[in-house]
Amino acid sequence: MSREVAESFTLGAAQIEPVYHDSEATLDKTCRWIERAGDRDVDVLVFPETYFPGYPYWRRSTSIARWTDLMVDLQEHSLHVDSDAVATIGDAVAEADLHLVLGTNEVDDRSGSETLYNSLFFFDRSGELVRRHRKLMPTHDERSIWGRGDPAHLAVHDTDVGRLGGLVCYENHMTLSKAALCAQGEEIHAAVWPGFWEQHGHPGDKTRAESAAARDTCDIYPAVREYAFETQSFVASCSAYMSDDVPEGFEEGELGFGVGNGGSMLVNPAGIVKAGPAVGEETLLTAEFDRDERRATKAYFDAMGHYARWDAVNLEVRDDRLDPIHRHGHDEGRSLSAATAQSLAEEYDVSIEAVEAIADAVEND
Repeated sequence: MSREVAESFTLGAAQIEPVYHDSEATLDKTCRWIERAGDRDVDVLVFPETYFPGYPYWRRSTSIARWTDLMVDLQEHSLHVDSDAVATIGDAVAEADLHLVLGTNEVDDRSGSETLYNSLFFFDRSGELVRRHRKLMPTHDERSIWGRGDPAHLAVHDTDVGRLGGLVCYENHMTLSKAALCAQGEEIHAAVWPGFWEQHGHPGDKTRAESAAARDTCDIYPAVREYAFETQSFVASCSAYMSDDVPEGFEEGELGFGVGNGGSMLVNPAGIVKAGPAVGEETLLTAEFDRDERRATKAYFDAMGHYARWDAVNLEVRDDRLDPIHRHGHDEGRSLSAATAQSLAEEYDVSIEAVEAIADAVEND
């Protein structure tokens, strides 16, 4: 089944400072910048990692009692898929006529859980929240803040400008996760980060970038260029920015603002940086792209075509959701995954139900 996609489009990175730990004010600011992106004809707009309502830079510099208070505060100001704030953001997206990838702290929607996740919310042009991605493995002491995401969230979806996917921070270094999105036909990739840094010998020894010259040691710069080239994808890399102003409710030195000094970039499938890295400022970074940039790269090196050897190396990708209850006997032993059923349904232009019925009949024969 063929897909109609635009030959040219504009990507945007909203390197915007949240109103820290303030969901109402951050919501207002989010909608204003979405409107600005719409005025600049952006087709896909990406916000930074956990932009809503801010990355927990405080996680290493507080007592247990203070950490607990801040965790409760973060829970109260984070997004839930059914919250009014999500609907308001959707309205702004529809008005701006763009696709949005929003980095957010997400409150779990499983009954009985208050766990937070480091998530990406994907909105389409109609303003509908079409899917989400939860970071599969929080990095180092981030595991004291966020839970681990579902395998089912390692996915892509179709848009009118290309098949869209996204990963959070060090997930963009994970070889098999990148391969999974590539194998699903990803064409536009959102990479989100908590800032930009100068690295001094190893990942745990880094400081806030003071200028774009930090790209010489910051692993983000080669990572997003390589992601673009190795998958032949357009990459919108959006990094968090925090000014030096101490947010209301925090003490001097309690945050340190970690590495939140921007660093956003927009990269074509040849690994060429067309905008950025933007460091030390709030900005809406934009660049225009053409699908011929992808075709030209794939003419040399097509990771999903002539350069691939699936007989030598292939990949198993699960599409499970981690639920607390498994009802034995329901879908037990089903040999067809949801992703495979969807692919077959599209290929043969039939319903998913028809594909599953045939698979069940073969299984029980």
